[in-house]
Amino acid sequence: MLGEKCGLFGARCFNDKCVFDLLYWGLIAQNHRGHESYGFLTYAKSFRRHVNVGLVPQISGRRYSRWRNFLQGDVGIAHVRYGTSGERGFSKLDYAQPLIASQDDEKIGFAFNGNIVNAYELRNRLIGKLEKNKSFCDSLIFSKYLVNNISSNGLMDAIEDCMKNIEGAFSVLGLRNNGDLFAFRDPLGIRPLSMGESKDGMIKALSSETVGLNINGLEFTGDVKPGEAVVITKDDVKRERLVKSERTAFCAFEYAYFARPDSFLNGKYVYSVREEFGRNLGKRFKDIVEKADVILSMPETAEDAAYGLHEETGLKWERILRRHRYVTRRAFILEPDERVSTVDRKINIMDGNLNGKRVIIVDDSIVRGDTTRTVVSKIRKAGAEKIYVFVTFPRITHPCFYGIDMATFDELIGFRFNEEEIAKQIGADGVFYQPLEDYIRATGMSANELCTACITGEYPTETAQKMAEAARISAKKDQRRIYERPEFFDG
Repeated sequence: MLGEKCGLFGARCFNDKCVFDLLYWGLIAQNHRGHESYGFLTYAKSFRRHVNVGLVPQISGRRYSRWRNFLQGDVGIAHVRYGTSGERGFSKLDYAQPLIASQDDEKIGFAFNGNIVNAYELRNRLIGKLEKNKSFCDSLIFSKYLVNNISSNGLMDAIEDCMKNIEGAFSVLGLRNNGDLFAFRDPLGIRPLSMGESKDGMIKALSSETVGLNINGLEFTGDVKPGEAVVITKDDVKRERLVKSERTAFCAFEYAYFARPDSFLNGKYVYSVREEFGRNLGKRFKDIVEKADVILSMPETAEDAAYGLHEETGLKWERILRRHRYVTRRAFILEPDERVSTVDRKINIMDGNLNGKRVIIVDDSIVRGDTTRTVVSKIRKAGAEKIYVFVTFPRITHPCFYGIDMATFDELIGFRFNEEEIAKQIGADGVFYQPLEDYIRATGMSANELCTACITGEYPTETAQKMAEAARISAKKDQRRIYERPEFFDG
């Protein structure tokens, strides 16, 4: 299981409604995007901030009223985080967003989803302007870089400077100390950011996924375009495409794993794309399907694909793998020796008469192999004779530097082994990946619109490409994330 850097929600109410209600439910709908910490920032003559570790909690009654009374205002931003930057020894609260950054008379609230590739380079530019005791974290550097530029050059010029000089993935929400709400995406549009509004137009909102809008009864009105800035003041909404790239590079992994199935991405519901993944697997691997007796699916991100496979082939689909809903620890944020035990507790196998059966397990992806290995072992113990693993996401062979926590080569089972070897490593009788061309076709996008660097090794930004080459050379020598290694930038 993996972590991806964060979910965002922001809103302005033009009818004096308290924005906290929208922020709270917008985060609840996106809790899946960040289990490490959460935070709210509102504005009512001054900033009001609340952050904490863990999931956004279910609150009601007096507790909800206390939060609502403290987080007053008609405009605000909110954030859930899983960190892919920052030193492990620091408290998660040190990195909880939204952050507040200031320079001279300018003060901003800042929250973002993504990862900065050239953070050390930016840090070197800011030497003397950063607090000495602050550790390395791209969100701290990004926020300081942005507020310095706003103070010197104004908001739109500062955003354009970020788009031109910050390399990486970033969807940003910000709040100025005059109450203006702003948002922008990197020129490649690697991370999602959607806009919505109420039917009467009195509420404007932004959300990493459309489910954050849906839960608040808001209508999806479109995406913030790559390289576009949006500013929502008390009086109007201003949108401007500041930087236009020749291509886009939307993260392909959103479709397989991160996004909720009921989210709407680039013109399609995620569940329908995943169903098509399953149909593709059924067409590609007919010979394996003919040998099998039953389809199982990894809960919950592979269930739509399993349905598509069942629909295409007519093979029985048994939902005997179930996720313990209230085991909320995420395996990807744990040390390797903790990961297996967490997965073992998280997924339950009901007796489904698997004795002597030939089973197809549909999985969304295989990254390190721990989760799949544990589940395969459980199914084998339940009596399965043959186990074939169908994987919707193509084999991951390269690290990600754009906000997914797989930043070293050596942790990737797909880098170290081919398909036959992976099958042996996880205890399966065969592993069958969806080919990249099938995957891209199912999304409805083109290869030039998606980032597939973790599959192809072709990164959409220059520094990331150089990082991958350097990381491959030092794969077994240094397990730090390479974008946190100063020698890469200094030498």
